[in-house]
Amino acid sequence: MSELPASVRLALWVTAAWRGDLPTRDALAQSFPDLDHVAGDLARLDVWRDLGEGALFVALPRPGDVSGMPRASTAATAHAAEAGECVYVAGIGGLLVPTLTSFGPEGDTGHRIDWTAYDADPVPRHRLEMLDLRDVERTLMTRLAEHTARLADIGGQPWGQEARAAAESDLDTRLWGVPRTTPGRALRIMSLAGTASQLAERATSLTALGSSGVDTATMTSRSAALRSLGGDADTALAQATNVAVMTLAGWRPA
Repeated sequence: MSELPASVRLALWVTAAWRGDLPTRDALAQSFPDLDHVAGDLARLDVWRDLGEGALFVALPRPGDVSGMPRASTAATAHAAEAGECVYVAGIGGLLVPTLTSFGPEGDTGHRIDWTAYDADPVPRHRLEMLDLRDVERTLMTRLAEHTARLADIGGQPWGQEARAAAESDLDTRLWGVPRTTPGRALRIMSLAGTASQLAERATSLTALGSSGVDTATMTSRSAALRSLGGDADTALAQATNVAVMTLAGWRPA
């Protein structure tokens, strides 16, 4: 499956579809070519379009930090935080949250995604339009430098050249399958943020973190630093995607 969050792909392709580039069904096919089954409340997309929505936005929340998503019910917020992603419309309000599952025997595993719709509060347009790619990039670069210094102080470098190369390969923009009209600068920031997020996730999941004399306190500190790195990277990824969405929707010049 693609390393780019499903909600990021859906936001870009559906916004392009709403602009008139292609039908919604084709946008779904372009969003999830790597999945075996796509289902759920996706009819909501055409309802939102018919009610005048022209941009589908993305949030990448996590337990303890749902600041990037619109206000919604406790159930909706918990589901989105658990999934780590959602899409939403700003004008009339509304969320779609994915659930990714695998099925089938070992060696012949399939993947499916089911989308659940929830009500949500509208988001004032000016709050979205105030996003600026220069600020997003500057903040991301500053945070990455801070996290790099913190991890160096903690000790036990959590990733090597091979892990970095693998993450960057996963996020090769030629494989992302985003619309060709996605603004290049936004895509570059998305690539940087996505790579940082993947590195943090990979390093957190390594089974050999405690080797080479790394003690429990160091492992705990490093895990906290990696979670913080992943959170900042996801914030930048969502913000850069939403700037791209606004450009695709015609809210701002390309």
